[in-house]
Amino acid sequence: MSDHDHDHDHDHDHGEHDHEHGDHDHEQDERAEHRARRRLALSHIRQYGDPVLRMRANEVEVFDEELEHLTERMTGLMHDADGVGLAATQVGILRRLFVFSDGEEDYVVVNPVVTVRGRETETDEEGCLSLGPVRMPVERALEVTLEALDVHGAPLRLELEGMPARVVQHEFDHLDGTLIIDRTDPESRREAMAQLRPRLVLSR
Repeated sequence: MSDHDHDHDHDHDHGEHDHEHGDHDHEQDERAEHRARRRLALSHIRQYGDPVLRMRANEVEVFDEELEHLTERMTGLMHDADGVGLAATQVGILRRLFVFSDGEEDYVVVNPVVTVRGRETETDEEGCLSLGPVRMPVERALEVTLEALDVHGAPLRLELEGMPARVVQHEFDHLDGTLIIDRTDPESRREAMAQLRPRLVLSR
């Protein structure tokens, strides 16, 4: 029953109406809480113009409890910010690690190396948690193989295709100080910079 139909049902039960109204209020509260969590998460993620986003991260040499806490925090921030990947440089940590989700499982990737990059590529829209609402087309390999370590220092090999492959290439770029504005076409870059420059001035 649509809201329009509901308006013309004069014989509806008041208890049912109150229940539906309560559900509506609950949904609104959940949406408001979600928006608040996202704003809070984004406040912890470095934004365009921060010099750390242009720095090359260093190899991780120590696998300890502090590293576990860092990756847990990054995974939480990623989800709260509605992201699918987050690099350590995006939280101001110059270490070669990132977290990502394939929609079913979360991964921690430490000291990654792309060992195979497929020849077939695809151009698709990408966004970045460090670039606000700005999106732009980026060409990526459809398939990649990544060799890395997990959070405990154990060997990790990932053979990825489609969206997960795109995500890890995006996060891998972050570890070398490369952003999607460096990967897009000139016209899209100009359009993106037109949006980013005012944000840059306001953040100073």
